[in-house]
Amino acid sequence: MPPKFKRHLNDDEVTGSVRSERRNLLEEDSDDEDDFFLLNVSLHTWFFSVQLQVDEVIGVMQENISKVIERGERLDDLQDKSESLSDNASAFSSRAKQLHRRMWWRDMKMKIIIALVVIALLLIIIIPVILRYR
Repeated sequence: MPPKFKRHLNDDEVTGSVRSERRNLLEEDSDDEDDFFLLNVSLHTWFFSVQLQVDEVIGVMQENISKVIERGERLDDLQDKSESLSDNASAFSSRAKQLHRRMWWRDMKMKIIIALVVIALLLIIIIPVILRYR
């Protein structure tokens, strides 16, 4: 429902209301500028914070990459050493087999020589005894 009485504004009230409207607009503009400035500062702070985090992540990733590269180099060294050790083990095994055969033959020669000496001694002792009793 419309108001029953309309209030008529005089010139001072009109000018005062325009002035107050201007002041409100200026204050709003000022708030917008302040908000814009504060927004820029907070965006700058946020961007700086994000940039620091990105730099930190980049640093961590570079460190991880260098560690992976070092680990790969150590694995290559370890693989080379294990191949060398495997080759040395094969050579040792073949030499050990050869040495075992040589020692076995040397031992067998010694046993054969001792057996021949014992047989010769027995023959030397037994043949004269047999010839005497015949």
